[in-house]
Amino acid sequence: MNTEKDFSPLTPNIVRALNDKLYEKRKVAALEIEKLVREFVAQNNSTQIRHVIQILASEFALSQHPHSRKGGLIGLAACSIALGKDSGLYLKELIEPVLTCFNDSDSRLRYYACEALYNIVKVARGAVLPHFNLLFDGLSKLAADPDPNVKSGSELLDRLLKDIVTESNKFDLVAFVPLLRERIYSNNQYARQFIISWILVLESVPDIHLLDYLPEILDGLFQILGDNSKEIRRMCEMVLGEFLKEIKKTPSSVKFAEMANILVIHCQVVDETKITNDLIQLTSMTWMREFITLSGRVLLPYSSGILTAVLPCLSYDDRKKSTKEAASACNHSLMKLITPEDDEEEEEEEEEEENKTATGSPPHKDQPKAEGDSSDLLDASQESGALSSISFFSQTSTDRPHVSLDLDGIVQVLDRHLHDSSTGMMTRIAVLKWLYHLYIKTPRKMFRHTDSLFPMLLKTLSDESDEVILKDLEVLAEIASSPAGQADSSASCDGGDQRLELRVPSAAAAGATPGYLTPSGGSKAVDASPSTPSMNSYFYKFMINLLRRFSLERKLLENRGGFIIRQLCLLLHAENIFHSMADILLKEEDLKFASTMVQTLNTILLTSAELFQLRNQLKDLHTQESCALFCCLYRSWCHNPVATVSLCFLTQNYRHAYDLIQKFGDLEVSVDFLMEVDKLVQLIESPIFTYLRLQLLDVENNPYLIKALYGLLMLLPQSQAFQLLSHRLRCVPNPELLRTADDSASAEPRAQQVAARRASHAPMDYRELLEHFDRVQSKHLEVRHQRSGRATTSPTGS
Repeated sequence: MNTEKDFSPLTPNIVRALNDKLYEKRKVAALEIEKLVREFVAQNNSTQIRHVIQILASEFALSQHPHSRKGGLIGLAACSIALGKDSGLYLKELIEPVLTCFNDSDSRLRYYACEALYNIVKVARGAVLPHFNLLFDGLSKLAADPDPNVKSGSELLDRLLKDIVTESNKFDLVAFVPLLRERIYSNNQYARQFIISWILVLESVPDIHLLDYLPEILDGLFQILGDNSKEIRRMCEMVLGEFLKEIKKTPSSVKFAEMANILVIHCQVVDETKITNDLIQLTSMTWMREFITLSGRVLLPYSSGILTAVLPCLSYDDRKKSTKEAASACNHSLMKLITPEDDEEEEEEEEEEENKTATGSPPHKDQPKAEGDSSDLLDASQESGALSSISFFSQTSTDRPHVSLDLDGIVQVLDRHLHDSSTGMMTRIAVLKWLYHLYIKTPRKMFRHTDSLFPMLLKTLSDESDEVILKDLEVLAEIASSPAGQADSSASCDGGDQRLELRVPSAAAAGATPGYLTPSGGSKAVDASPSTPSMNSYFYKFMINLLRRFSLERKLLENRGGFIIRQLCLLLHAENIFHSMADILLKEEDLKFASTMVQTLNTILLTSAELFQLRNQLKDLHTQESCALFCCLYRSWCHNPVATVSLCFLTQNYRHAYDLIQKFGDLEVSVDFLMEVDKLVQLIESPIFTYLRLQLLDVENNPYLIKALYGLLMLLPQSQAFQLLSHRLRCVPNPELLRTADDSASAEPRAQQVAARRASHAPMDYRELLEHFDRVQSKHLEVRHQRSGRATTSPTGS
């Protein structure tokens, strides 16, 4: 520095001392400067004061020489002390050169700059608040300084500035938030700790409403929550906890919608191996749970995004039990937000549109947007700090009092999870519960998605979990029975038979197991369906596709066929299920499958508690409907001769059963055929056929029953079933021994009464039924011969 240059009013001795390398000499010069400035203050000579500050700043603090810079810093601090309360008039000139020295490469100089600024701020107190952003920016850099002395000095300055902000009611939060939002994305641990400490302070000041600007910094807070430092994570948890407490106290002033997407992003774990990600996910899921509870339908337009985040968490194991429980609560609360009114919104809007068109008004432009691309959400979850420019699943009109349900987005998310083979069992169950709930609450809108959902719902029947299959069947049953499906012209039955008349279940169906009622009313194990139990066009479509799936997946039929059909009989009406399946099987071209399917249906009919009412209906054939059902079942049951005989036993058509058994001699008796006869004998000994065994006591009125049983006995080889049936027939009493005078007088009239009662309700042509049986068996024989012919003509070793 040129010492001969004129630095007046600073004396040459002061200038020389300020440039000295010794701190003590620079300190003496600072005392002289303080005395000089005090004189100018006393004289009210602001021109000279500014001149002194300008010389110290430009010629010393910003000098190229390090000792000169140190002298300039201590000189500026001395000026501030001398100015006292008037220092506020010169703060810009005092602060800016000091802050410039914060970037100096010399750690000692940075320390002196920190010391100088401390003295300036200590004197000015609240007057520094208009320059707060500059001070905060400088301090945030010093917080991450590698030198411990500099860091220690910055902490003293930081505490002083926090005290000033806490005492003052003039803090400009609006001007500060953009800087806070920028700095909060720092990856430096010390900078993060500095930011968190300031947020804690600002949140504790009653007059500073930082909650209003929480959407600006919430993403950054969740980023900091993933820090490797346990102490920083603890501080960040404390900050988030304080915010959440305040949100619960004043929910009406919270901008829930602006923070929804931030929570959605952080609820999704990118790297499950990191413990910090688990903490972020748990915290964000906890916030989401509270948001849904506190905000109500405000978050409804964000449902698809929320479900994207929540559904995978439902399949977590006990290692993430807390997150799973929070996700489950979110899922349940979100589901409760959807009401039947959501099914009426669009209809009202359409009526409004028609009215405006009719009156010549321009169309209403403020309609909800079409569903957003769900991939935007997943891509956005990879971003770390640009949330201000991200907008997805957003509301289109924030000033409207009611919000719209983004049903298209929700269905898209649910469908994606169903298609994903990696989706966990509990998530699949939740998805199916959602679909069922939506079909109950918004059936008209949901039926627009049925054609796209239907194939996947059918495929889900092959799931490994019985619980998943049960929920899937509940959804399919609701689709098949909902009145909304009646009006859906797009739902055509693939080849449906218009002649098929389906029964509506009675209000109190017998045979329903505890926890279930027929669809006509009452409760199921899940939420009760308000749907009328009449079958719509999707019912027959469902039956066709279900049988087609059984045909293509024989393992599904073998392992789960009985379970699926029994549950359908509970959820829908058993008569409708059997009537429609029999009608479809009658036209089945794969005769082997038809025989297997009839055998399965017959076993269910004869053994399942769910079919108690249907068995009673068929047992006596007292009504025209029961006779029509018998004829329908019989024609399909002809695909399996033994099943046909068992149906005749069930319906007490013993003579016809005997006639059928007589025809068995013309059939190809295979091992499988004999095994079916064996099973029928076992069934005759079961409680289902108790009435049949008791009828063996009335030999005179049931001769064809005994003949039919003897016919079965003659078909069987010497086996356990043969011994069982033989023993039973040996117990048939001699009719002469049981005859009494009253019996001999009433036996013939009683038999005639039974026959007359059946004839009045059921003018069935048994000869035609036998002819139909012959035709079906001829087809089976022809197919078997064709197969055996192909087998004998194929080259050996092929």
